[in-house]
Amino acid sequence: MKKQFSLLTTLLLSGWLVAAPKIQQVEPLCWWTDMHTLLTLMFHGTDLADAQVSVQQVANGKVMRGACLGLVPTGQHNAESPNYLFVDMQVNQPGTYRITLKKGNKKATYDYVIAERRAGSRERKSFTTADVVYLIMSDRFVDGDESNNSTKDTREKSDKNNVNGRFGGDIQGIINSFDHISKLGCTAIWPTPLLCDDEAAWSYHGYACSDYYHIDPRYGSNELYARMVATAHEKGLKILMDMVPNHCGAAHWWMADLPYYNWINQFPEFTNTNNVFSANYDINASEYDRLLSNRGWFDHPMPDMNLENPDLLKYFQQWAIWWIEYADLDGLRVDTYPYIEKIPGSKWLGAIRAEYPNINIVGECWTRPAPAVAYWQSGVKNYDGFDSNLPTVMDFPVEESIRQALENDGSGWGNGLTRVYDAVAMDYMYADVNKLFTFLGNHDMARITDVVKDKDPRRVQLAYVLLATMRGIPQVLYGDEYAMTAPEDPNSHSLLRMPLPLGEQVTPPMQKMFNFQSALFQWRKNEPVLHTGRTMHFLSRDNTYAFFRYNAREAVFVFANAADEPRTIPTSHYAEILGKYNAVGINPLTNEKVDLNQQDIKVDALSALVVKLTK
Repeated sequence: MKKQFSLLTTLLLSGWLVAAPKIQQVEPLCWWTDMHTLLTLMFHGTDLADAQVSVQQVANGKVMRGACLGLVPTGQHNAESPNYLFVDMQVNQPGTYRITLKKGNKKATYDYVIAERRAGSRERKSFTTADVVYLIMSDRFVDGDESNNSTKDTREKSDKNNVNGRFGGDIQGIINSFDHISKLGCTAIWPTPLLCDDEAAWSYHGYACSDYYHIDPRYGSNELYARMVATAHEKGLKILMDMVPNHCGAAHWWMADLPYYNWINQFPEFTNTNNVFSANYDINASEYDRLLSNRGWFDHPMPDMNLENPDLLKYFQQWAIWWIEYADLDGLRVDTYPYIEKIPGSKWLGAIRAEYPNINIVGECWTRPAPAVAYWQSGVKNYDGFDSNLPTVMDFPVEESIRQALENDGSGWGNGLTRVYDAVAMDYMYADVNKLFTFLGNHDMARITDVVKDKDPRRVQLAYVLLATMRGIPQVLYGDEYAMTAPEDPNSHSLLRMPLPLGEQVTPPMQKMFNFQSALFQWRKNEPVLHTGRTMHFLSRDNTYAFFRYNAREAVFVFANAADEPRTIPTSHYAEILGKYNAVGINPLTNEKVDLNQQDIKVDALSALVVKLTK
């Protein structure tokens, strides 16, 4: 018995009875030289805890002997699961490096690539007020490659007869539509998430990620995604990536083996978020409400991520930076931003902006009124000292005011375009009104044509004149250029997210709406005063709204009439600013001369007059 015990001890000490480690995932997938962000690799597999880490360089397919100076391990730590290992790396030189994880005399290896960073990557520019952003519902937009509509390695298959299922829109469909988007006058594209979403049903929306580092094969591949961005750049278009750090999908591979119990926020039973964003800044809020707002789950198949876990926070920082660097992205859109634990959420964005000082990031802060939205914009002097590091916020207050102004005849005190005046009057709350993301609708709300009274195209055009000329960064929902409507139920997410009309499906009224918006946005491209000019607006109680976008050299005057009858422009009311410019200007949409010295200029019902003025 003593000899058997001695033999067992010897075998254990020598490593013969230690389980062989296995590596299944290494993330990030690769890295680059000259990065500001320090690299921490997350290894996942089998029995990786406490493994000894070594690195050797690989050249011409052969492992080089001697010390490796190009990629150097500087630290490591385990997770709660024995199947993870986090390894800090110092990156010195590009190359391929064989990383060995050894336990006893058993080992697993992985070849990791460090690439040379693209010149000028850190200084990359981003989307600004000079852009118009085109929002695409990726699965529903355009099916450019029917061969990938269903794949063997994803569960939900394409079924265009199932309104809640996948239709087959893909990256190739987006690429095929670049000319259409450019002709419309849009200069940046925001596709809804293209990363893998392997839920068994409702996966078409893409907001339940099952793999943060791979494009869903039903959309294409990582390589095709990068090629899409490069092709967009060749055509003068920018690409934003839609990121969801608040929650993953229940089908994510790590859900079967979490690194830590608190990698996600867990409860004894399923617990929804309470959607109470105000708890983040409400001085009267309970801790109960605050925690539930940030830690409750968005939905059953969407586990809530806990960014207060430092390893998860680092993971998400590297994830965002990896996609920007890998695909050469122009900016980010962040889903459900106020649902994230706010301090680590700020650190997440801070790391991205430290790596890319000029990058713009827009966050979905779906709340109202303006002070509630402004709280989330970086640079606002919040009473609690909180700074989100989020440069741009979605302007839900102005979106709501335009929709409410045009959904009826505007009668009654405080209705009609007075709502828009009141919403814009709150601009003082924001740190930078030029970093407001303005829109008339998105993929989560009824289409603008379904909202306005009688689905009147004149009201839709009026809304778009406001969108194109007001401060901020305009965003257009795909299909709205054709005044698309949802069949049956306009509030059904699935029904409002139908495919873009193509070819003979585009009717003459659709084409007329497209031509109107195209003229509007093409003109906007070359009007710096609309990109950076200040605003002066004038109150009226007759369902009209007048404003100037102006700078020291020029101005654009807009008079919007949402009334059911013509209105006369009260030009004498505008003397304080009109007197600074030549009052004889040009209507850029018709090229007609307009003399604002006249006192009897009438604007037709449900229309707008736009006049460009110079000194």
